[in-house]
Amino acid sequence: MAKKIVILGGGESGVGAALLATKKGLEVFLSDKGEIKKENKEVLSNNRIKWEEGQHSEGEIFLADEIVKSPGIPDNVPLLNKARQQGIPVISEIEFAARYTNGKLICVTGSNGKTTTTLLTSHILNNSNLDVATAGNVGKSFAGQLAESDHEYWVLELSSFQLDGMYDFKADIAILLNVTPDHLDRYDYEFQNYVNSKFRITQNMDENDVFIYWADDPVIQKELQKRDIKAKKFPFSENRENSNETTGAYVENEQLIINNNNNTFTMRIHELALQGRHNLNNSMASGMAARTLELRKETIRESLANFTNVEHRLEYVAHVAGIKFINDSKATNINSCWYALESMEEDVIWIAGGVDKGNDYAELFDLVKDRVKVLICLGKDNSKLKEAFTGKIDEIVEAKNMFQAVKLGYQYGHKGDTVLLSPACASFDLFEDYEERGRMFKSAVKSL
Repeated sequence: MAKKIVILGGGESGVGAALLATKKGLEVFLSDKGEIKKENKEVLSNNRIKWEEGQHSEGEIFLADEIVKSPGIPDNVPLLNKARQQGIPVISEIEFAARYTNGKLICVTGSNGKTTTTLLTSHILNNSNLDVATAGNVGKSFAGQLAESDHEYWVLELSSFQLDGMYDFKADIAILLNVTPDHLDRYDYEFQNYVNSKFRITQNMDENDVFIYWADDPVIQKELQKRDIKAKKFPFSENRENSNETTGAYVENEQLIINNNNNTFTMRIHELALQGRHNLNNSMASGMAARTLELRKETIRESLANFTNVEHRLEYVAHVAGIKFINDSKATNINSCWYALESMEEDVIWIAGGVDKGNDYAELFDLVKDRVKVLICLGKDNSKLKEAFTGKIDEIVEAKNMFQAVKLGYQYGHKGDTVLLSPACASFDLFEDYEERGRMFKSAVKSL
């Protein structure tokens, strides 16, 4: 009798898992408490996959041999607790899909920069004419793509929510960019719980695997002293003394230097396509992953120089009457927002707000005092944001929607200023996701 898989969530991840499970001959039932998009319903029905929406039928769900859950569903909801009590394992789509690949897994996580680093790493591998696909927390789901074909290399962006449901999974190359407070509402407001989640990327690794990490991050340094990570370690740093002379990357005399067993790669940092302090780390991490695969130095150099960054991440939109508009909608936490503000050289009219995830705005105070002249709050509840910055910014105003926010930015701006959308919050109060928020910002700017 076929093993029964129940999939909770009918989005990209869930539908991908359903397709892969069906292809592998498993009995599949997909359940979504909300409404499933029309195109996803058509995919499920066309593949004769049993599904429901608007409810979770426990009688059907608890017949599962295994549950694959969407990363958007918290681990501790009553339905999942009850399933575990009945001995039903609950895993992520990534854990499920990884059973069916023979490819090499290059996995990227971190509080910030993981999408850029994932896409940049894929870009280098593509330019090296390798058979590579990109999946996980970016683009099409891992399982959905695997249902169509396997690849020699997979570059996977992994969120903490995906990592939480991964147990037997093993990365061949793991990249940990940074760990700063994020999503604390999902981790009982305990930072260590979130840290533990991020370090799951190193689980099951052995001496043949590679662990690439930011050596300047105090959280990572502290955790490395507590953990027995068996993989070969490749640190990257802005300072030579924090890296490793044989297997690591650092910056010296405006040169990016990557050492792989004393085989050295160098490149002038001004030639990198991605400029700014945080992007330097992304370039070092991607370049190091490529060097551990012993890809051609010239291909790596060309790829680092001609990469085009992801939409909604410090994306230039337009100049209107001498005012620059920047879309950084992907900045859904404090650290991402810090990097955005830190990279601004002009006076800033800052559009921020949304669903607060347990933010500590104190980290932004010095930058905000130095660079922000107006804060435009865009969210249903802006009380915490206003309370944090009252007295630190000359002007704080509220906007009911994106078009009003952009119009206010234009009215307060002068020639040479920058209107920066960098919310530091999730988007779900007013928008479907950060992408819709970013698209609406660009649309509003163009309407000026």
